[in-house]
Amino acid sequence: MLDIQKIRADFPILSEKVNGKPLVYFDNGATSQKPQIVIDAIAKYYQEINANIHRGVHTLSQLATDAYEISRVKIQHHINAKFSHEVLFTSGTTHGINLVTNGFASILKPGDEVVVSSLEHHSNIVPWQMLCEKTGATLKVIPMNENGELIIEDFDALLSEKTKVVTVNHISNALGIINPIKYIIEKAHAVGAAVLIDGAQAVPHLKPDVQDLDCDFYAFSGHKMCGPTGTGILYGKEEWLNKLPPYQGGGEMIKEVTFEKTTYADLPHKFEAGTPNIAGGIVLGTAVDYLNNIGFDNIQEQENALLAHATKRLLEIEGLKIYGTGKNKASVVSFNIDGIHPYDIGSIIDKLGIAVRTGHHCAQPIMNFFCIPGTIRASFSFYNTIEEIDTMVEAVKKAKTMLS
Repeated sequence: MLDIQKIRADFPILSEKVNGKPLVYFDNGATSQKPQIVIDAIAKYYQEINANIHRGVHTLSQLATDAYEISRVKIQHHINAKFSHEVLFTSGTTHGINLVTNGFASILKPGDEVVVSSLEHHSNIVPWQMLCEKTGATLKVIPMNENGELIIEDFDALLSEKTKVVTVNHISNALGIINPIKYIIEKAHAVGAAVLIDGAQAVPHLKPDVQDLDCDFYAFSGHKMCGPTGTGILYGKEEWLNKLPPYQGGGEMIKEVTFEKTTYADLPHKFEAGTPNIAGGIVLGTAVDYLNNIGFDNIQEQENALLAHATKRLLEIEGLKIYGTGKNKASVVSFNIDGIHPYDIGSIIDKLGIAVRTGHHCAQPIMNFFCIPGTIRASFSFYNTIEEIDTMVEAVKKAKTMLS
């Protein structure tokens, strides 16, 4: 069992007060809080080894380069990529997805099909729509059921030799549903399609094994897993990264430049044009170390307990409905109360120090399916407590009384 109070002491912001009340932070699906070791690592980089990387023979540049590439190897091992050059630093999940869609613009043609799911974040819908508009390909959608789960039989029926890409999230940001991605990957590969997994909501809760999954691409953000904002990773199989053209042109991604012709650098630098977020990339490795030291088995045990308790307590409130009731879920509860707008609940409980997310959560197709304007989303992390959930439930009851 985790020593939750000891872990909470690692996060300075958790001792803050909001509106005069102790902070209860249940917006982890939007971004996680940062432990002191991560905060200190950012300052340490700028205080001790700040320099541009890969370009200098001087000592600081070499130290910064070494730290950056060590972080890449840490992340390679964390996700079990075969090669470190299959790990690309990005600014986040959105950047990684757009990098891939940009590459497929030179591959897809009219009549080809891209399959997405109805559970996607806008970041895994809009870039594919833009790609289809550019190439003449068609976007197909895997439908969902009332429990918030994908209808797998319909997915099977969508696949054909026209299917060139399948892309789904590992875990739904709006509902917390864990998708059967290993099955989806296997079936997609059977018709020759490439697969991109949006892992933004998964990496705070579990360790993806990209070789076991056999996905072609896996994108995620650092800021949701205790790392800095503006950081992320795109994993891509070597053969696919070699096949795709560069996303951006500039320094670092070149081998040789003349006015007649430019040749591109080898992986991973081919996709890492310009000066990157050096401190962020290094410190993302620090965040990964921190989470691995806690242990993802421990993280899942704690978060499963929080999810079970929150589900039980919230359902005690008359008129409250939870969206996303599938069997396999991460620690997210999205709910509404009959006759009350989610924004109103969120605003009132904020006055009591409780941070939740209200709205469509960049997943409007899900809200349209349920015919609702949005939900109240409480998303839990391993540093949250049972007592905080009880505080939230009492606050929601109070808000309901005030608004009824």
